[in-house]
Amino acid sequence: MALDQSKLNEMLHRGVNDFGATFHAACVIIGDKLGLYKGLATGGPQTPAELASRTGTTERYVREWLASQAAGGYVTLDADTGRFRLTEEQAFTLADEKSPAFLPGAFQVALAATKAVPKLIEAFRSGEGMGWHEHDHELFHGTERFFRPGYAAHLVTEWIPALSGVEARLQAGARVADVGCGHGASTVLMAEAYPKSTFVGYDYHDGSIQTARERAREAGVANRVKFEVARAKDFPGTGYDLVTFFDCLHDMGDPVGAAAHVKATLEKDGTWMLVEPFGGDRVEDNLNPIGRLFYAASTMICVPASMSQEVGLGLGAQAGEARLREVLSKGGFSRIRRATETPFNLILEVRP
Repeated sequence: MALDQSKLNEMLHRGVNDFGATFHAACVIIGDKLGLYKGLATGGPQTPAELASRTGTTERYVREWLASQAAGGYVTLDADTGRFRLTEEQAFTLADEKSPAFLPGAFQVALAATKAVPKLIEAFRSGEGMGWHEHDHELFHGTERFFRPGYAAHLVTEWIPALSGVEARLQAGARVADVGCGHGASTVLMAEAYPKSTFVGYDYHDGSIQTARERAREAGVANRVKFEVARAKDFPGTGYDLVTFFDCLHDMGDPVGAAAHVKATLEKDGTWMLVEPFGGDRVEDNLNPIGRLFYAASTMICVPASMSQEVGLGLGAQAGEARLREVLSKGGFSRIRRATETPFNLILEVRP
């Protein structure tokens, strides 16, 4: 077999890049947990010793960490002074948790998911699933930190206004169910924006519901927000003006059954806002960096979660709009409109 040397080198280069990125992900978490990025952001250019002193860490470790970050382009080195700093863009993505481009949460998700590899190897062989609740607890916290900045940037300012008549209804006072709410980031953001409306968040994972209740108390909206343990196929209540699913329908074993239940809980003129990862309808449409991210996450988190439940449809995070419409139609919905989109999310307005 004759190898094309240039293509071989290209493949090796790709492997070396990803090999380094795997280690780099762990270093990002170290920097995040120890406050190294925030120390650089607030303290300006610093030597390793100065940053170590500022953050209560050890200089030798910090020196090596800074070198790795500079090599990866996450920290900037001034070779003349031996000091490291964050550019405004680096600080915006690494040290500001309110930034819509905050990155450490994403790395927290990725590293937490890798802890499931031994179980997933067996799942590949057996065909069994692995529930969300079976993952390392860091996955739950990382997911909140990963998704919240995007929701904060888009949910109230773009996504809800893109729905027909929904914003006015929320401003006047509506009943809202946020299903698959996790730690309640989306629920709390909506409650803060629409003080005349009431909200209830549902999730099957008891630990997440406990955290969501804490988040509501911290935000001062606990008087209008409740969180309860319930599944998407049987959450209680009827007469909801708005039901929301944020990045969770594809994780469900029976999304058709979940859709049918949403239909049964909505007011006749109610709306289901479905937010899903952005994806094309064909695999070849998604062969890009974002598709790579979503397919990998789906392999390790989303498909196993679905396959651990009844039906086990396994939609995956790159199901595409056509497949989503098929699921929604089978669940009894006839009016489906793409309200808006981002490079990462598809927002559908769904009505009976």
